[in-house]
Amino acid sequence: MMAAPTWATAADAVKIGFVTTLTTGAGAIGKDMREAVDLAVIHLGGKMAGRDIDVIYEDDGFKPEIGKQKTDKLVKKDNVDFIAGYIWSHVLMASYKSAVNNGTFLISSNAGPSALAGKLCHEDFFSTSWQNDQTPMAMGEVLNQRGIKKLYIMAPNYAAGKNMVTGVERTFKGEIVGKDMTKFPAQLDFSAELAKVRAAKPDALFVFYPGKHGAQFMAQYAQADLAASVPLYTTFTIDSISLPRVGEQAEGSLMTMFWSPDLDTPANKRFVGDFTAKYGHYPSHYAAQSYDSIMLINSAVEKVKGDLSDRDAVRAAMKAAEFESVRGKLKFGNNHIPIQNFYLRQVVKDDKGQYTTKIVSTVYEDHQDTYAKECKMK
Repeated sequence: MMAAPTWATAADAVKIGFVTTLTTGAGAIGKDMREAVDLAVIHLGGKMAGRDIDVIYEDDGFKPEIGKQKTDKLVKKDNVDFIAGYIWSHVLMASYKSAVNNGTFLISSNAGPSALAGKLCHEDFFSTSWQNDQTPMAMGEVLNQRGIKKLYIMAPNYAAGKNMVTGVERTFKGEIVGKDMTKFPAQLDFSAELAKVRAAKPDALFVFYPGKHGAQFMAQYAQADLAASVPLYTTFTIDSISLPRVGEQAEGSLMTMFWSPDLDTPANKRFVGDFTAKYGHYPSHYAAQSYDSIMLINSAVEKVKGDLSDRDAVRAAMKAAEFESVRGKLKFGNNHIPIQNFYLRQVVKDDKGQYTTKIVSTVYEDHQDTYAKECKMK
């Protein structure tokens, strides 16, 4: 009697764990990511290589210890084939080894801590976003182009915040006249720091405040009436989630990003069009990256014809990334972080009066992160 194959048959589902924040004030980000994953599954007809898709969502509660617990559950109890998601760098860092040390492919749909791009890179870790430093590095170049000589910096004091500051400092050629690293996630009152900004009289203010912290910051920046004297440049502070609330305060403001709703690629047009039709609002970059996470997994499952038992073949298929990303063709560096363009975007109103962003210019073409050279993978 022939033994049953060890790999899952076509009748078995491809199991994907997706860890994000679905509660707390950051739950709006997780909701956007979940909507994008659901849309990706719809676009795939609910199948990968003839196998059903089973997505198991887990809420990290915005806490590293909970994220790790949920990752452990997905790996050891649910026996998922892939884990994706992770908004926050400190949550991903706490959960990372639980996945890659136990033979589970891990795809970051947002967080990009420097260690995972460099010395802690791993053959089973991939990203469909960026390394944290890259987006603010692009902003540093924009500040130089715009003749900014004196810059004040504000960011939350955690892994991603530190990376963001490192990124802008790496490329900005002027003088940093002040820097505040605020408590995270506890601090939501920035009035004291904004008073320091006013006193320092910089040419511009650079901030990184994601999620609800960004909405709070924008409201307080507007109340401080600093826009006329201290122009604001941001990364990950203004997005499609916050724009309905802060649009008027943010109109005309500038940020850098690898993606925008108006990016002219076939996959992006389909994604944005179907997302807005289904959910009634623009997708954020969190959603775009999450959508690509599912499409990356699908490209690998299809390449190996649904047989996930050959991990080397699955890994090679993941690295090849033979699918059309929302950003165009996705190309990985040696550390499995995308090599990609970064754009300057501006907040505008669309023809229906809704706030969104448009691409102003290309800042970087085919940009690779700084930490790739520290990764031992070839």
